Amino acid sequence: MKKAILILFILLSCKSLAQKTENIIIITTDGFRWQEVFKGIDPAIANDKKFNQGDSAYIYKKYADADIKEARKKLMPFFWSEIASKGQIYGNRDLGNKVDVANPYWFSYPGYSEIMTGNVDLKVNSNGYKANPNVNVLEFLNQQSKFKGKVAAFGAWDAFDRILNEERSGFPVISAFDKVGGNKPTAAQKLLNEMRDNSFKPFHQDECLDVFTHYQALDELKTKKPKVLYIAYGETDEWAHHGDYRSYLDAANQVDKWIQEIWNFIQNDPQYKNKTTLFITVDHGRGDKVKSQWTDHGADVPGASQIWFAAIGPEIASKGEIKTEAQFYQKQFAQTLAKVLGFDFKTSHPVEKEISELFENNQKL
Repeated sequence: MKKAILILFILLSCKSLAQKTENIIIITTDGFRWQEVFKGIDPAIANDKKFNQGDSAYIYKKYADADIKEARKKLMPFFWSEIASKGQIYGNRDLGNKVDVANPYWFSYPGYSEIMTGNVDLKVNSNGYKANPNVNVLEFLNQQSKFKGKVAAFGAWDAFDRILNEERSGFPVISAFDKVGGNKPTAAQKLLNEMRDNSFKPFHQDECLDVFTHYQALDELKTKKPKVLYIAYGETDEWAHHGDYRSYLDAANQVDKWIQEIWNFIQNDPQYKNKTTLFITVDHGRGDKVKSQWTDHGADVPGASQIWFAAIGPEIASKGEIKTEAQFYQKQFAQTLAKVLGFDFKTSHPVEKEISELFENNQKL
């Protein structure tokens, strides 16, 4: 009996020691294709006068290289240096490593719902859908004692209030032109609110520019120190819908810089350093090349179900770009996020199993 208790104590102690992640930051960049992530610019689009904004020279000078590994690194330098060397990157379909959405709609609200709930609800079939009836993993984490009141979400698109069901979930969701700081904003928050409200609004009131979402979230990270933070950038999708390939690439390149800024901050902050995991992905894919509607997505657009994801952090084995043939699904992300923090996400609806491959060859039990 004493021996059994000792073995149990050792196992529990090992699990506790193996659990190093105390914080998680989830980042999405709407509708950014796997093709650019893994191959860099697409010449067929870059050379098309309908899409290059009359400036193919700019695109080629800034992002092109004959070697696709160098081209992708020009587009996303932090992604293909720090994350590729210390984390994991999934979704290179040219190598048979496939990641897809499981929902049949292939657009934003169903995709974000699938990411966050680990479930495909066929009733969630519109970007204008009501407040999400499905419990999300951020809501679940906010119910755990160590994370209560330490969860926050920032999204450029105004639908995130509904996607994450802010009223029921109980954590702040700052989306589009929502003000930060409530009735007592700090000087920095007041300035952010004023700059956002007085900014150029190419997407009208539905979505603010990513720069405001980023710096609102970064201010939250620096001042309130959340343990769970979600940041949803949107310009990659918006500029693609506009057919502006140059701006689409610039938006992705900027997101890469912002991810680096976030990583540099957390790796120099005592609460976060070596105790924080970043998880990066997208809500949907989009068409392949010009003839297959790269500007669009949806169930009628071939390739729009194809996505990618990446992760870096103390629970994530350093494997770099995953080159093995495999099939993963977006609905696996929610449980994966919970497992990174040492939890089993359970709720009233089904939750798909985690991506266990992320943790293989690491010390996590």
